[in-house]
Amino acid sequence: MPVPQGTTGAGAPARTVRPSTVRLPRVRLYETVRTAHLERAHELAPASIVYRRRRYDFDADLAAGLDLVEAGPLRAAWVLARSDVREVEVNEPLMVSSLRRTALALAAVDTAARLRRRPRPVVVTYAIANDDPWRPPARPGLPGRARRALDRWLVGHVARRVDRVVHGTQASLDLYRRLTPALLERAAHTLVPALPAPCPCGPPAPAAGGVLFVGAFEARKGVPELLAAWPSVVARRPDARLTLVGTGPLLDEVRAFAASRDEVTVVVDPPREQVHALQRTHAVAVLLSQRTRTWREQVGLPVVEGLAHGCAVVTTTEGGLAGWLEEHGHRVLDPAAPAADVAAAVVALLDAGRPAADVRADLPAVDGRRAADAWLLPTP
Repeated sequence: MPVPQGTTGAGAPARTVRPSTVRLPRVRLYETVRTAHLERAHELAPASIVYRRRRYDFDADLAAGLDLVEAGPLRAAWVLARSDVREVEVNEPLMVSSLRRTALALAAVDTAARLRRRPRPVVVTYAIANDDPWRPPARPGLPGRARRALDRWLVGHVARRVDRVVHGTQASLDLYRRLTPALLERAAHTLVPALPAPCPCGPPAPAAGGVLFVGAFEARKGVPELLAAWPSVVARRPDARLTLVGTGPLLDEVRAFAASRDEVTVVVDPPREQVHALQRTHAVAVLLSQRTRTWREQVGLPVVEGLAHGCAVVTTTEGGLAGWLEEHGHRVLDPAAPAADVAAAVVALLDAGRPAADVRADLPAVDGRRAADAWLLPTP
């Protein structure tokens, strides 16, 4: 989404040194930070962001005005312990990869509160996990089993410390009901679908045959499946044009595919303004997410952004919004669907020619993540 003018938090430029404290009493603890997080941070209530690492699509210009602290687990705990933290948003309990970092951070802020004789900080989380973290077997041997046992304990430990939770998808709510029922019995919780509001960046003007992929050029994002289906799309819709936007390990394969096809364009890691412009001018957005041993698509930022710009969507059942998409006229496929079925879904949406205004009319007036944040951390 476009970034409003101005700044967030104290209004100062982003820090270029390693600070020993955060500036604000409200903190968001992130594992990774990407451009979409920075955009959203300008829209949400002011908060310091403590994060472990940057994603490849981190736009440093958007960091201006934000209080960002890059820190590993131990240093993050040290920074938080030295700060006056009153509210903290943590990664969701079923995000196993960040459990140790989250547990350390919570121990730090709770200990600091006790020493200062202040109430414990309010702890909130935004949950969109829709994959059982215990689905892959534990690694063989005693170390693997011990790590799995520790992870299970940490899930319960972190969950017991959460005061408020918003689920961004029904799939996430169902998963938490099954795996951590005690959390939902004790903490305040609600469901706010992770749907965007219509993007105000400009009026959509989609070309009739325009098909768009935005994202990492990776197998898990369904790039091979899209490339395999594309010749069949063009055979049925000679006016179809495919734009592939992103970068990643399959970039060479994507470029080789486009080199032999005049109707395919590759745009490598463009600025956000160009991404928005492409989303406004394409009729169909495609994200054919494929589950891996340890990963499942939670929502899919390209799906959300495509909807916000009026794109009809072709995706798979892996994403947490699959049910909503199917109910609202988009195409949702089994991830193992053959290329012919993928092509048929794309062509069906191109043939339908659904106006962008109709797609956007199904969206909420307030972005789902902003609505969730207002419920999690209401402004006094």
